[in-house]
Amino acid sequence: MAYQQYQAYQNNSVNTATPGELTLMLYNGSLKFIKQARKAIEQQDYQNKNVMIQKTQNIVRELMVTLDQDAAITKQMMPLYEFAYHCLTQANVNNDSEKLTEAEEILTQFRDTWKELIRQERIRKHGQGVKS
Repeated sequence: MAYQQYQAYQNNSVNTATPGELTLMLYNGSLKFIKQARKAIEQQDYQNKNVMIQKTQNIVRELMVTLDQDAAITKQMMPLYEFAYHCLTQANVNNDSEKLTEAEEILTQFRDTWKELIRQERIRKHGQGVKS
C-alpha cells in the first residue's frame, strides 16, 4: 500500500512539474544512477552497473536532444554532454569508477546551475526558493 502511495506521489510530481523542474529531475536521476553504478562496480555486480550506466546515458542523450540548437549556450553545453556520455561509456566498458566521477562532476555542475536558475526564477516571480 505504501509503495502504491509513493508511486502516485511520484507520478503526480512529474505530471505537475514545470519543464525546468523536469530537467532538474533528470539531472538528479542521472546522479542517483551514477552512485548506484559506482556501488555496483565496487560489489562487482556488473549487470546492475551496466543497467545504471545505461539509464544515465539515456538521460544525458535526452538532455542533449532537448537543447535549443539556436541558443548560443548550446555550443558550450553540447561538448560537455558528449564528454560526460563518453566517460559513461568508458566507465561501463572498463568498470572504471574514475570515469564515473568525471561524468558525475559535469552533471553535478549542470544540476547545480539549473537548480540556481530555478531558484532565481521563483524568487523573481513569486518570492520563493527551490527545494533540494
